[in-house]
Amino acid sequence: MGHRKVHAPRHGSLAYLPRKRAKNPVARIRYWPEIKSDSPKLLGFAAYKAGMTYIFTIEDKKRSPHFGKEVMKAVTILETPPIIICGFKMYTKTPYGLQNIGEVWMKEPPAIFNRALILPEQFDTEAMLEKAQKNLEQTTVIRAVTATQPSQTSLSKKKPEISEIQIGGGNIQQQFDYIKQLLGKTVTLEEVFKAGQYIDIAGVTVGKGFQGPVKRWGVTKLQHKGRKTKRGIATLGPWNPHHLMYSVARAGQMGYHQRLEYNKRIMKIGKDGKEATVKGGFIRYGEIKGPYVLIDGSVSGTEKRQLRLRVPARPPTEAPEVPPQVTYISLDSPQGK
Repeated sequence: MGHRKVHAPRHGSLAYLPRKRAKNPVARIRYWPEIKSDSPKLLGFAAYKAGMTYIFTIEDKKRSPHFGKEVMKAVTILETPPIIICGFKMYTKTPYGLQNIGEVWMKEPPAIFNRALILPEQFDTEAMLEKAQKNLEQTTVIRAVTATQPSQTSLSKKKPEISEIQIGGGNIQQQFDYIKQLLGKTVTLEEVFKAGQYIDIAGVTVGKGFQGPVKRWGVTKLQHKGRKTKRGIATLGPWNPHHLMYSVARAGQMGYHQRLEYNKRIMKIGKDGKEATVKGGFIRYGEIKGPYVLIDGSVSGTEKRQLRLRVPARPPTEAPEVPPQVTYISLDSPQGK
């Protein structure tokens, strides 16, 4: 009998190192794609994860063997209260990245903003707009400063999350006029996205604490008669190189990492949360009070986590034009009531 070859490909991805806890529970979006549109629009939105259920829908992907048939799909329900456009920032491109060359704020921000920012008593919005108009020639990017409204959801928090959302489409002058007339107003999800479209979703995953190498990296358990350890690795590495290599699977933090998922499809956008609230409310979240969106499949994060939605950076080449036909949303109680 010949010697049996032992194959041991590496376990776990080295794509996101170090695997440490995210700095902030709200995800950062580091890249905003350019869109081909004559009229300007916001390129993103914010939402809160409520939970999951399932729906029946008519399959509209032409290449699918179930095309035209009623299929069941798991969906995630996000609550999407309108966001407030509290200001905007203007940037110019430099060899060292984007540089802020001006910002404009609404005249009287709501008192709730004081929970998130230290603001002056009064903003001179007109003077800011005049200065911004002069800097328009140097401007390459305009980003809206937006605030969420968690008080309109079932969350117990009142502090809004302040984040920037880029404006896309049209030219810089059109973008400036667009954001100027939105200043101090609210924007709903329907003004940014439509049902059936694909979007990218950024969020911070569920934290699982300190875990060993078997759970964290997926390495093989050692034989049951092995000495000292079973749920560990057999060797820390070779004599040479004479140091511990970064690629060796070790125990440590698992979960609570920022991740961005591409091309999640919007199945439905609704205005009344009662249509999508399961019996007894979502576990650890409660009832959906206002507008909501159904996303095909799962998304990262635990209940109540804020997620950032963005126009797709690399959308699929074949995408159905019309919104999907949702025939049924399951409102069965997840608690068995």
